[in-house]
Amino acid sequence: MRIVYGKSELQPEEINWLKELTYIRTSFCKNLHAKCYLNEELCIITSLNLYEFSQINNNEMGVLIRRTDDTDLYKEAYEEAQRIIRISDEVRISLERVVIEPEDKSETDEKSDKLTSSKLAQKLGIKTNEFTEKLVTSGLLEVKDGKNYLTPKGKEVGGEFRMSSKFGPYFLWPENFRL
Repeated sequence: MRIVYGKSELQPEEINWLKELTYIRTSFCKNLHAKCYLNEELCIITSLNLYEFSQINNNEMGVLIRRTDDTDLYKEAYEEAQRIIRISDEVRISLERVVIEPEDKSETDEKSDKLTSSKLAQKLGIKTNEFTEKLVTSGLLEVKDGKNYLTPKGKEVGGEFRMSSKFGPYFLWPENFRL
């Protein structure tokens, strides 16, 4: 399997997740913004990022191409994917191992008094993207290359960054946290 990513470097948690998958080869393509998932029979070209935030907060769209239904279009998509691989730099994944913690409390025996941004937003009666915008405005999160990062101020109030192998990156906040 080949993963080509672009725009920004991978987070340590993403690197460690990929390191565990021995059948993955990774490459970096500086200005890549495309999302294409392709195997021997199907190709999906979409706007969807593989993060829970995108699934919940964005309006996404995609196109499914079946090789058996449109051989020429499938071939063109395949050739473009190969071109992107050729112009990319293969990356050897290496970094210290980070423990990936589950997002859902039911997945662990540990008791936590923290909630994900989406669950805390729901508890406060607002949408997740509105809550996230307030976190950015308050200086608890900052946006770099289209991704949210926890600031020192965010850490001071008890915010934590986590990576779920199922949903991607997310943040935890104290259950009694208020903006």
